[in-house]
Amino acid sequence: MLFQQSLVYKSKSGQGREKRKKDIDWKMQGGSLSSAVAVGGIKKSPVKSDPPSIMKWAQKTITLPPHKRGCHLITPKILKEVGEDLSGFKCGLANLFLQHTSASLTINENYDSDVRADTETFLNTIVPEGGSAPWKHTLEGPDDMPAHIKSSMFGCALTIPITNGQLNMGTWQGIWLCEHRDEPTARKVVVTLNGV
Repeated sequence: MLFQQSLVYKSKSGQGREKRKKDIDWKMQGGSLSSAVAVGGIKKSPVKSDPPSIMKWAQKTITLPPHKRGCHLITPKILKEVGEDLSGFKCGLANLFLQHTSASLTINENYDSDVRADTETFLNTIVPEGGSAPWKHTLEGPDDMPAHIKSSMFGCALTIPITNGQLNMGTWQGIWLCEHRDEPTARKVVVTLNGV
């Protein structure tokens, strides 16, 4: 519920005068307008606002098709799968969670594919693999331990604001799936939406 806050200062003569007004978002749980009381010299008076919105949730698991090793723009696929659900939210958050330890999610350049290629080159430079690599975990192949390290660098989750039924990303931002294994495999992303 929205209230208008008026700060009252006492003059030397003891009479109060209004010094400044400011709108604030005053959240009352289970209260009513009559239960709002002035505290510490602050008077609160009701201001008309929209009726309270009810928090909503939606969740969907998206299976991404196998991608070759490298960084891939998946924004269109995500929007295709959850676009209808997104349209029901005026304000909220979208959480994307990748259910794997040898791939990762990140947000980066959505236009120039050279950025994705350069990122893959950089990752392969700083995380060595093969016979000269110092890794002990090699049972699943020489690319497996480096994949786990790369996954930890970018992470497996993203949170993106939702505004007026759309993911509120910058013009040049896109959602990437970074596949760190040599053998392509399908990947699952759990998308959770919450808001009003």
